[in-house]
Amino acid sequence: MNRINAGVPRRPGRRVLAIGLPTVWGAIAITYKMACPLAQQNGFGARIVTSAVFFAVGTGLIVHVRQALLRELRQVRRVAGAAQSVLLRPLPPRIDGLHVAAAQLSAERGAVIGGDLYEVIATEHGVRAVMGDVRGHGLTAIGTVAAVLGSFREAVHDEPDLGGVLRRLERALARHLRERARAAPDSPVAEEFITVLLLEIGPDGDMHALNCGHPWPYRLTGTHVEPLTHADPLPPLGPFPLPADLPAVRCGQLRPEEALFLYTDGAEDARDAHGRFFPLPTVLTEALSDGVNTPQPLLGTVFTQLLRHTAGRLTDDVALLVLQNDRTNVQRNMPIGARGTARPAPTHRLPTNNLH
Repeated sequence: MNRINAGVPRRPGRRVLAIGLPTVWGAIAITYKMACPLAQQNGFGARIVTSAVFFAVGTGLIVHVRQALLRELRQVRRVAGAAQSVLLRPLPPRIDGLHVAAAQLSAERGAVIGGDLYEVIATEHGVRAVMGDVRGHGLTAIGTVAAVLGSFREAVHDEPDLGGVLRRLERALARHLRERARAAPDSPVAEEFITVLLLEIGPDGDMHALNCGHPWPYRLTGTHVEPLTHADPLPPLGPFPLPADLPAVRCGQLRPEEALFLYTDGAEDARDAHGRFFPLPTVLTEALSDGVNTPQPLLGTVFTQLLRHTAGRLTDDVALLVLQNDRTNVQRNMPIGARGTARPAPTHRLPTNNLH
């Protein structure tokens, strides 16, 4: 038996109905027209009855086609959801003493996967995270996301420094683009690139990063929001080779109860109806000041404000990731910026991916 289809239940009855019902409706219409004496008459009453019969047949066919399309759409969404769970795996709420929350929205109508990527993995070298943004969105971007994430998940355990991880990502991207060029010679792979941020947080909170054209995260301390660093990033992966020397940028320490807010540029580049950009630092400051100071509610608040700002019409994929140092007491849900006794965090639900 084919392994791919081994776990899929066969439904011969549904296939018979899919073919048989239209046939039955057509047979009814033909039989009525050819065999029913009323259909041969030209009187007003006979025409009304004939019209009613064909209207019923047409309505039945439309309803049948609609139901078949809805079943197909549900199946496609199930497949897309399964693909998303493999590519962007749900992150656990805590990784090696860090409180973690992440989510993404796709700009593609009806899509649950976009061109943004993120991952957080605990390794012997520290907790390592990646945030990336593939040029464009859609099916081609999803293939690039899969190639880069697959390489990252292996390299973070094998490579002792971030420079080695970044070179592995570059090689994986180059292989993927070569294979795509062979499969589709007309595909403009020379124009493809991806922005990547690699971040490493040691057991003592020491942070090191390598940035290829990606926005720097924000550090959240109490109600204060500031960029993690102002160092110049490297060019995005793809158009230019990496330099021979790749020293990681030291970004200080992530002290207990502080957090990092990572994002893709689809957040800050989002505009409202008047062309104004989304004020992400202001939204973060206001949320922290209002007591929304744990990772998951903070993500929900930012997404809600983002969708309100754009009226639900995003033009680019958006991914957000929050890493909070909760190593002082891993048994409690310590709010960001709290000093002393933990207080319960307000509950906010993440908005659904209904952009249109």
